[in-house]
Amino acid sequence: MRKINNFFSLVVLGIAAAACGSPAEMAKQAENVNVGYGDAVLEVIAGEINTDVTVTYPEDYFHPKAILEVTPVIVYEGGEVAMEPYVFQGEKVKDNYEVVPSDGATITKPVHFKYVPGMEKSYLELRGVVRHKGKYTTLPSKKVADGANTTYMLACQDGKVDLKADGYQETIMQTAEGQILYQINSANVRNSELSSESIKDFQAALAEIKANDRKNIVSTDIIAYASPDGTEKLNEKLSDNRSTSAEKAFGKVTKKTNVDAPVNVSSIAEDWEGFQELIAASDVKDKELIIRVLSMYSDPAVREQEIKNMSNIYKTLAKDILPALRRARFIANVEYTNYSNDELLELIEENIDVLDETALLRAATLVKDNNQKVELYKKAADKYDSKTAQYNLAATYIRMGENAKAKTALNKCEQDADWSNAMGVLALREADYAQASRYFAAANNETAKENLAVIDILNGEYKAAAAKLAGKKSFNAALVALLNGNNNPAAEFECCCEKGAAKAAYLRAVAAARQGNTEAVNKNLEAAKTCEKLAERASKDIEFAMYR
Repeated sequence: MRKINNFFSLVVLGIAAAACGSPAEMAKQAENVNVGYGDAVLEVIAGEINTDVTVTYPEDYFHPKAILEVTPVIVYEGGEVAMEPYVFQGEKVKDNYEVVPSDGATITKPVHFKYVPGMEKSYLELRGVVRHKGKYTTLPSKKVADGANTTYMLACQDGKVDLKADGYQETIMQTAEGQILYQINSANVRNSELSSESIKDFQAALAEIKANDRKNIVSTDIIAYASPDGTEKLNEKLSDNRSTSAEKAFGKVTKKTNVDAPVNVSSIAEDWEGFQELIAASDVKDKELIIRVLSMYSDPAVREQEIKNMSNIYKTLAKDILPALRRARFIANVEYTNYSNDELLELIEENIDVLDETALLRAATLVKDNNQKVELYKKAADKYDSKTAQYNLAATYIRMGENAKAKTALNKCEQDADWSNAMGVLALREADYAQASRYFAAANNETAKENLAVIDILNGEYKAAAAKLAGKKSFNAALVALLNGNNNPAAEFECCCEKGAAKAAYLRAVAAARQGNTEAVNKNLEAAKTCEKLAERASKDIEFAMYR
């Protein structure tokens, strides 16, 4: 169907005859009037119908002493709505209305109506009454245009909320660690170190990993260190020698539990990082001063000298800190395979208490029943004080249409970007577009931008909506393309609102109708009519007037 926006012309063609002898003659000539408006239809934009009507009065038509009242009226299912009439007068009338001279005139006037449900199936007509010498003569009503097109109202207006990421890891990297200590300036591994508590714990961890089907050692690091006292050159050689002896010791430590994974051996000449960690965790006097020295100087020799200058402190360091840095670390890098989706679904039914916060959050995304999602989010929020669960609970209520419950849940959430967007969606559903816009602007993320586009559509700002939806394959993006004159919007788009596929088919039918593709119209309308509400809409939609 060819679409004409904004202007509809009513051309009144009078009979080329002598001047009207009376207002009655005006009425008689009006019976022969031809109204030309093509296939134009009225269009609703932002809840309003606005157009211009142009009337051409031919020469010798308008009685010079007559007053004409012209009332635009929309007649629709359920009633009619009339505007205040426009009043015109002949050139000999001494009043203040707009004058229509006897030699004719073309006059254009705006027409405005507030949309009322039912106007989808309607028409605009002009009703005229001529006054002359206290008498009234009614002119025949003249139909101007059909209407009204409400395609923009197809916009998905529920708003969109995202769930926060659950943080669940299908694979978790873990480590198991043990270490051996060396005496000062020595690279020899003492037997006592091979039976230390640290090594025993490491061996026990390796045995547990080997027995656990979910765990697998992917690599092992052997890192040997020298403490940051003495010359850097000496410490380089010492740490290298320690890495060699540590590698041999590792073979003895793992003899009973073979590690079938790559072993990476390295050395660090002076363990300043470890030194700083131990200082920070210690009760050493003036430890803040030592840490400040480390931050002030990067040269190892300068650092060492500055610390040695603190004679009283250095004695404590030499006794309590530096011996722990003469070491080699054995680090097993372990890959832990977390619960699969199927296992999570089983566990929430059979042993839900073994699930941690992220497992509960992931399980909630797997179940289909919204009430079960709610229960899982509540459990994670209550058991782990999970902020993510609390927000996702609110978002789930929004997706369920439980707006009051969503607002209650949001009152317990952190006021971040997701919160602002969710509050905007609730305001949108309450038709508080100004408040919704403020929330979406505060959220300032992609989802909020999509929601702002909904308000643009409802306000008739179709180009602004298109800019916000650029690159999206959503129902609203396809609708906006159509509203901006693209009668062949993207073939693939998602419709996530309640009507889903039926609504998507309806929009495709509208596009096909505008292209004049009867086969595609019928095919898509058949799919759309599986939704009762869309079937009812189609029966009245001016987009399909040619196909009924």
